[in-house]
Amino acid sequence: MKLKYQSGFGNTFSSEAARGALPADQNSPQRAPRGLYAEGVSGSAFTAPRAENLSAWLYRLRPSAMHGPYQPMAGGLLRSGPFDEVKTPPNRLRWDPLPIPSKPTDFIDSLVTIAGSGSPDAHTGLGVHVYRANRSMTDRYFHNADGEMLFVPQLGELSIFSEFGKLEIKPGEIAVVPRGVKFKVGVQGPSRGYVCENYGAPFRLPELGPIGSQGLAQKRHFLAPVAAFEDKSRKCEVLCKFLGNLWTAEYRHSPLDVVAWHGNYVPYKYDLARFMVINTVSFDHPDPSIFTVLTSPSGQPGVANCDFVIFPPRWMVAEHTFRPPWFHRNVMSELMGLVRGVYDSKAEGFLPGGISIHNCHQAHGPDAATFEKASAAELKPHKQENTLAFMWESKTIFRPTRFALGAPQLQKGYDAVWGGFKKHFK
Repeated sequence: MKLKYQSGFGNTFSSEAARGALPADQNSPQRAPRGLYAEGVSGSAFTAPRAENLSAWLYRLRPSAMHGPYQPMAGGLLRSGPFDEVKTPPNRLRWDPLPIPSKPTDFIDSLVTIAGSGSPDAHTGLGVHVYRANRSMTDRYFHNADGEMLFVPQLGELSIFSEFGKLEIKPGEIAVVPRGVKFKVGVQGPSRGYVCENYGAPFRLPELGPIGSQGLAQKRHFLAPVAAFEDKSRKCEVLCKFLGNLWTAEYRHSPLDVVAWHGNYVPYKYDLARFMVINTVSFDHPDPSIFTVLTSPSGQPGVANCDFVIFPPRWMVAEHTFRPPWFHRNVMSELMGLVRGVYDSKAEGFLPGGISIHNCHQAHGPDAATFEKASAAELKPHKQENTLAFMWESKTIFRPTRFALGAPQLQKGYDAVWGGFKKHFK
């Protein structure tokens, strides 16, 4: 059955899975409709400016407070800030795709942390993980008190069933689950992708400035779920990520028992094919910030805790211009992934499912083969097709984990891609 969604970004939505479950006027009447329990969820401080205030009201079968204590559990290869288990090298780093496990592994057990920065208790920085799942979560659920989670599938489809309803995403789409919202993940087969765990301010649309009212991602193309719920009265396991550690509690019911809700603190999805690319139609390079889909501000004007940037199919028409990304050194740090195709800065070696890290002021850019080809190319209009790369860019340094620096997928000879340049000066 095809799922229904509500459209818009930052809107106040309402939805009910049973007629009459939403109160007509008050958020918390003396007796909520149909014997439900009212519960408020805040995604911002109560006194945050109106434009930044995030909250929702949930009407559920049982209070979510109805559970016993959480107990610590092993986190596997999941790590969190301050990411200080090994020294962070200044080296440019690149990894081949991590393999799918051979044994049954659900989304949570499959998570591997590649790198991150900052700290969840300071509400700054982020963690970047790879999931490699081949089994759905059934009576197992998760919520993350450390940060919101941005999903970027690379292989296989995901079904994300949260307290607000269901989202289905496939490669080429993304989804965001807000901090603290309970959910479980279903898969239809081997699935791999990327997750950004954002400790900072919630993702929002970037300001458009001189671009004007059109361009980049549009509010109407973001989709929120409609209400759906589980009525289970059996043992369930609920995992919580709190201050970097995993904790587990036993519930006697499903935590996804929300029959109705309203508010603007909701999960959402977005089809990256709907992104309206802005690019030069004359010469030279605009900065890659024109490809920003979502941004998490840092509090310093114009500087992001994290930007989510994509490099989708697009026309290249610039004249008298070296069209691939030029050699550059940035104050911001970059972690890239590839969903499909070939990234136009690399002739080979950067594979779908792979990752690269280029940290603050470390020189990078096209490899030698790409440079030679692009320098001699006839500059006719050309469409970059069958490609989708993305980047998480941050003011903070990406600190690789011990696992990532020791993984067999780490390309030991990555620096060599810049080793074949000849001196042409006359």
